[in-house]
Amino acid sequence: MNLKINQRNIHLPDYVGRGYGTYWRWKGRYRVCKGSRASKKSKTTALWYIVNMMKYPDANLLVVRKVFRTLKDSCFTELKWAINRLGVTEHWEIKESPLEMTYTNRQGKQQKIYFRGLDDPLKVTSITVENGFLCWMWIEEAYEISNENDFNMLDESIRGAVPPETKLFKQITLTFNPWNEHHWMKKRFFDNPDDETLAMTTNYLCNEWLDDADRKVFETMKRNNPRRYRVAGLGDWGIVEGLIFENWEEKAFSVQEITALPGVRSAFGLDFGYTNDPAALFCGLIDQSSKTIWVFDEIYKRGMSNEAIAEEVTRAGYSKEKIKADCAEPKSIDRLYTLGISHIQRSRKGKDSINNGIDFIQDYHIIIHPKCVNFITEISNYTWDTDSKTGKKLNKPIDDFNHLMDAMRYALEDFSRGDTFSFE
Repeated sequence: MNLKINQRNIHLPDYVGRGYGTYWRWKGRYRVCKGSRASKKSKTTALWYIVNMMKYPDANLLVVRKVFRTLKDSCFTELKWAINRLGVTEHWEIKESPLEMTYTNRQGKQQKIYFRGLDDPLKVTSITVENGFLCWMWIEEAYEISNENDFNMLDESIRGAVPPETKLFKQITLTFNPWNEHHWMKKRFFDNPDDETLAMTTNYLCNEWLDDADRKVFETMKRNNPRRYRVAGLGDWGIVEGLIFENWEEKAFSVQEITALPGVRSAFGLDFGYTNDPAALFCGLIDQSSKTIWVFDEIYKRGMSNEAIAEEVTRAGYSKEKIKADCAEPKSIDRLYTLGISHIQRSRKGKDSINNGIDFIQDYHIIIHPKCVNFITEISNYTWDTDSKTGKKLNKPIDDFNHLMDAMRYALEDFSRGDTFSFE
């Protein structure tokens, strides 16, 4: 399989590797790939789109995530990587404002890659292309789309006939981590696939680009956290039993309208992370009289230094808010204070603080804004742990899907009653 660009042959297997042959050749309407981390599903998809945009002179692509702001650090970056990896940078114009990529083909016509978020649906449904046809769509982290009707709306936006002489085909690609077996995609694409659907599972074992250190991460996960390994390592569907919080719903709301209500107060909490775990900022509102919590924003990123955390918090406009942070990292808290996060405070961990914090939150109704995709993923997978020998549920949560959950507890500890938190 070769790509010829300006008389230069590119041998694609050298760039793509193994494990995705059927995926690469599929021309049906739906191409659905659930996979573990490091399964190279996103990188392979990005390579496919760059190669085939340059192969088909009438093709245009729409890239979608549930929240627009998450595109730049995910799909946009992956597609830039693919352009550089293939050595075709000189043929592409890449813009960040607006987020867009343009390829000028041999006929002198421009083909475009558009980026949109479901948080602005009108911008998704109103796209018209200047040349050729909008025939392809890539939905990255498709797990975030919890409502099948939202997908149906996207599906309908890839419409209209394409002339047979173009050899084009209309296709929607969905890539995601399969955290929850109850997601609508399982029933639609994996349990009942039709002849227009390719539904496949990949994992890190097909990624020949990983080194020994990368593989060791998964071997350690397999040994220490077999539940997570089944999903994040092998790409199996996550089995969710014993949810800790079932008192929540996903619903759009106006932050301004909620803050104007009498008795509503803000609450911010920060959980630190770095290499494997994300730093997580919870941004919420609470009304103790109606026992309601509104989750209106989040920061959730791996590999962030204290300087990067301060920059993100400041950019988001929360540097002057009172933020309760994980007291296990006093040096990080002190550093963030010197970096301008002027009202950061240590949380009050102590005996039974986790369970007491959970008990307090369970008495509240939690309304989550749709843009808080990581919070929704965590709360829908945050469960009570299980005894590995007896299979019985334990009175402690799993050590997983807990970064924003912990940050929420820190944020709300001042609103708890009585001796909810111990100071031991």
